[in-house]
Amino acid sequence: MLKSHYQGGIYEAGVDEVGRGCIAGPVVAAAVVLPSDFYCEAIKDSKKLSASQRKFLAQYISKHAISYGIGEASVEEIEKLNILQASFLAMHRAIAHLTPQPELLLIDGNYFKPYQSCPHVCIIKGDSQYLSIAAASILAKEHRDNLMKQYALFYPGYEWERNVGYPTKSHRKAIATLGITPLHRKSFQLLPLTE
Repeated sequence: MLKSHYQGGIYEAGVDEVGRGCIAGPVVAAAVVLPSDFYCEAIKDSKKLSASQRKFLAQYISKHAISYGIGEASVEEIEKLNILQASFLAMHRAIAHLTPQPELLLIDGNYFKPYQSCPHVCIIKGDSQYLSIAAASILAKEHRDNLMKQYALFYPGYEWERNVGYPTKSHRKAIATLGITPLHRKSFQLLPLTE
């Protein structure tokens, strides 16, 4: 059972990102503030949900959250900053959308760049411990998956509608055949190293 809060009695925002391991597309983060009495047993780490479950729960979370925000960092920003710093940028952009601003941030993972003067706690595997982080993981993944499906219409052949930018065998085969697009992260290893 996921915990409903870390401290209680304050506005807490769960924050998570998706897309760090991809070789194409932006990194996306979400921040979610849930009501203190909110509980939904179906909410869990987005990686443990089917696409249809994620879609339903993203709509449910959006409807019932006190506030939520989505933030992106572009491929250009990933290349300029590095993927870790770009992830923090996406998280900061997601948090900036929250109204009211939270009094505590629950961050999935073990690193974070402080956001203004707001205190934060880093929680390894937080999306399998806290409802608000799991909710953020669902919103971030649903948003990013939909983005990559839209991009797939402009750059067919890479199967982004299925792999959403992750380095699958078919994705890498398409890069070898078709070349790269402006949405590929050139600083990443796009093709396997040859012997």
